[in-house]
Amino acid sequence: MVTSPILSELGTEILIPICAVIGIIFSLFQWYLVSQVKLTVEKPAAGDGKNGFTEALIEEEEGVNDHAVVQKCAEIQNAISEGATSFLFTEYQYVGIFMVIFAVLIFVFLGSVEGFSTSSKICTYDATRMCKPALMTAVFSTVSFLLGAITSVVSGFLGMKIATYANARTTLEARKGVSKAFIVAFRSGAVMGFLLAANGLLVLYITINLFKIYYGDDWEGLFESITGYGLGGSSMALFGRVGGGIYTKAADVGADLVGKVERNIPEDDPRNPAVIADNVGDNVGDIAGMGSDLFGSYAESSCAALVVASISSFGNTHDFTSMMYPLTVSSVGILVCLITTLFATDFFEVKTVEQIEPSLKNQLIISTVLMTIGIAIVSWIALPSSFTIFNFGAQKVVKNWQLFLCVGVGLWAGLIIGFVTEYYTSNAYSPVQDVADSCRTGAATNVIFGLALGYKSVIIPIFAIAISIFVSFSFAAMYGVAVAALGMLSTIATGLAIDAYGPISDNAGGIAEMAGMSHRIRERTDALDAAGNTTAAIGKGFAIGSAALVSLALFGAFVSRAEITTVDVLTPKVFIGLLVGAMLPYWFSAMTMKSVGKAALKMVEEVRRQFNTIPGLMEGTAKPDYATCVKISTDASIKEMIPPGALVMLTPLIVGILFGVETLSGVLAGSLVSGVQIAISASNTGGAWDNAKKYIEAGVSEHAKSLGPKGSDPHKAAVIGDTVGDPLKDTSGPSLNILIKLMAVESLVFAPFFATHGGLLFKLF
Repeated sequence: MVTSPILSELGTEILIPICAVIGIIFSLFQWYLVSQVKLTVEKPAAGDGKNGFTEALIEEEEGVNDHAVVQKCAEIQNAISEGATSFLFTEYQYVGIFMVIFAVLIFVFLGSVEGFSTSSKICTYDATRMCKPALMTAVFSTVSFLLGAITSVVSGFLGMKIATYANARTTLEARKGVSKAFIVAFRSGAVMGFLLAANGLLVLYITINLFKIYYGDDWEGLFESITGYGLGGSSMALFGRVGGGIYTKAADVGADLVGKVERNIPEDDPRNPAVIADNVGDNVGDIAGMGSDLFGSYAESSCAALVVASISSFGNTHDFTSMMYPLTVSSVGILVCLITTLFATDFFEVKTVEQIEPSLKNQLIISTVLMTIGIAIVSWIALPSSFTIFNFGAQKVVKNWQLFLCVGVGLWAGLIIGFVTEYYTSNAYSPVQDVADSCRTGAATNVIFGLALGYKSVIIPIFAIAISIFVSFSFAAMYGVAVAALGMLSTIATGLAIDAYGPISDNAGGIAEMAGMSHRIRERTDALDAAGNTTAAIGKGFAIGSAALVSLALFGAFVSRAEITTVDVLTPKVFIGLLVGAMLPYWFSAMTMKSVGKAALKMVEEVRRQFNTIPGLMEGTAKPDYATCVKISTDASIKEMIPPGALVMLTPLIVGILFGVETLSGVLAGSLVSGVQIAISASNTGGAWDNAKKYIEAGVSEHAKSLGPKGSDPHKAAVIGDTVGDPLKDTSGPSLNILIKLMAVESLVFAPFFATHGGLLFKLF
């Protein structure tokens, strides 16, 4: 018995776009608040209310009215912003060419399924009805692919613009205290988080409604063509992540090795030629890359859920409200994150350095608790009390409370993964302190301890993912897994806000150092940055955990779509796929790591050359040539992002065409299983090494003081560990989660083609 949900169709059509618009308005409001910090010199108003006079005194003491400092900050910010913009434009030109070629491929492959015929065909899952021709699905899939790609690129670009707008403002606010600086950095992160979540939701919702005008009752074809949206989002994210990751780490490794280890100058010292490239890199890798990546996850989990729902009772009875359940969950997520953000910026003020990290952690807890209530309400009003879900050829009866548990288990698994990541990468806990302690005996022991920490940090997240898969699959088959992934991503606005906060504070510290601000200000920005490192690791944990669930959901949709009833590991076709699939993440990591190494080598040589040949550079009387270093990073990353990108994009096509859908299902399963492990261990190892170095540099505890100061032998060993970990945590690790998702969504989009024309090699024998 299928009842109808409480929320009417009209209610759904109003609720989703309104939540998205609220998200966009809120992010613009936060941006307006950030823009109130001026990058020009202003005189403090006399007797400005309650403490205008005392504030003016503090500002005099800190040299706030120093015209030169503000001017310098504005100049540095300008250089970083220009570098990031020019890099992204160059990257997007190459990616644009790829986008056009791939769009043509989608059209040709999907159009040829029925031999480009324009007549209606019998529906795949309901033989009594007629569906729109395959040729039209090819056209609409191509359109949604381009829409997803453009939205992804715009998300990344806007994030980068906001981050480069806010970095110098955070530095200037740091002169007035930690709390002011924290609020600017956090608000700017929120701008990015809300813009991205709301844009992704709005574009997807509008696309579905526009496609519906043509498709009418044929929901199976409609939601099949929507899967292109996820493919577009993720394929852009791959290039953004890999290209940005190579850029940022080439500059970072080059700057650290020559600057800190050889020349003994501090990080972000203006004498270091690679310093601008390093700060540009934080924006193109961690912000633009991360933005596109999480947008891709969000788009794909929505698409996976919609595909499975369209062939379940929701689709068969044309129940629009239940069908839009994944989007309703996301739209309530935007409202929840909005309330959560106010806790950090308005309800509770961060007054001391110690409160920074707890405040960011509370963001995760508050959003998770509120979201649980939100999901309960949505499941109650937007779903019928009982319905059926397509489960590999059969229909499984599901109750609405079971679907609530599916989303809830994904949401809480995300929180667990976040906290485990934090435990292993924050220098407040013993794992990182042990790694720091191992630096006493040199770099080798540091590397050994760091690798061990990374491998160990995989255990609990994998159990969390496994349990959530088991629970959600038991209740609602593959649809359950898809909504569990959506649950993990439902608080994406908050997750992105605390994630983008990291690179913004990192840049703020760099600007403070380059503008020659006082030691006290640098201490404040360092404290913001250390918390940001941990939150960045938490963000990567979320991205990897959700990628595992998304990929499994897409895998399920692919298997249903390719009409495979069982995937049998004992057949050689599938088993060889498993082996090859498990190898792919290693091949991919090898490519990205080597690319960073090669680019860093060029960077080190250039930085050394400048130190050796420019007279007066070490004394600070001559200016280094920043532009050459920026060019090295740009050229290297554009050139080096093509091979790993091609590996990921071509594998499913080659396997599907030559070996068929069964082998491809093996490849997808293999890459999922091995990719998740490598991704978690790589990003946690890198994060731990970075924070072990920061732990020694900050010298807060007695233990840390015994290892430091900067320039001591243990500190140099820590810098080497940090340098080794850089490509792990910022290039290979985060790109792997895109590899896992992208191969699955690509297989899903091309499934009809592989099912009809694939497996050429096996057909020959």
